[in-house]
Amino acid sequence: MGLSLDATQLDRYSRHIIMDEVGTDGQAALLDASVLVVGAGGLGSPAIQYLAAAGVGTLGVADDDVVERSNLQRQVVHGDDDVGRPKVDSAAEFVADLNPDVTVERHQTRVEPGNVEELVDGYDFVVDATDNFQTRYLVNDACTLADVPFSHGAIYKFEGQVTTVTPGGPCYRCLFPEAPPEGMVADCASTGVLGVLPGTVGCVQATEAVKAVVGVGDLLEGRMLFYDAMAMSFEEVEYRQNPDCPVCGEDPIDSVADVDYADDSCAVNAD
Repeated sequence: MGLSLDATQLDRYSRHIIMDEVGTDGQAALLDASVLVVGAGGLGSPAIQYLAAAGVGTLGVADDDVVERSNLQRQVVHGDDDVGRPKVDSAAEFVADLNPDVTVERHQTRVEPGNVEELVDGYDFVVDATDNFQTRYLVNDACTLADVPFSHGAIYKFEGQVTTVTPGGPCYRCLFPEAPPEGMVADCASTGVLGVLPGTVGCVQATEAVKAVVGVGDLLEGRMLFYDAMAMSFEEVEYRQNPDCPVCGEDPIDSVADVDYADDSCAVNAD
């Protein structure tokens, strides 16, 4: 049985509750769930917005950055008055105004090998909304080793990609064993990005989180979804678990301490 919902909650979440696939038990599961969003920028903003609206009871937000005016073209949980403020603070205030049912746990810190395992511990689901390869591999490795499901998202100009990693399934390293050489993939600051693009990708990530918590539908396990905003097209590519993967394979590493993330490749070197 789900937790008891009060009259205000029955009204707020009525469009969830009338769905057979969600109902009161599903909504209660959301209110009882904890989701960590790593990155409160372009991808994290729509994820935070819709997870809060959905009633995820505990929402962790990890980011060490401050709001810049150039962020506002796409990072929709921050406003003009927030320029110069920590993103975790403006994101938390946005959530408080949107849904008082949600408790925001602020992690104003850079995600590093020394804190990532403690950071993801205790969360039911993680949304990887980061913008650099080091942190992507950190999140993948920490979540996979701790059996915490997570959604990976990335964007570039008019294109985006999303996949979901779950315990026992293939992980990000099965697709990309190591990061591309430095400078091969440009960032948004140097190439630009369509402002609405991360909204689409971040919403897909939030959808995966909600489905995982409620326990409905098919997640993007072993599937990478590619979105081309210019062509307005979606393409799906399946991928399999690599038995030799050093993180999710038959002989995994013990912890993120076994990886040199200072190396641009973020590769796991065999002993």
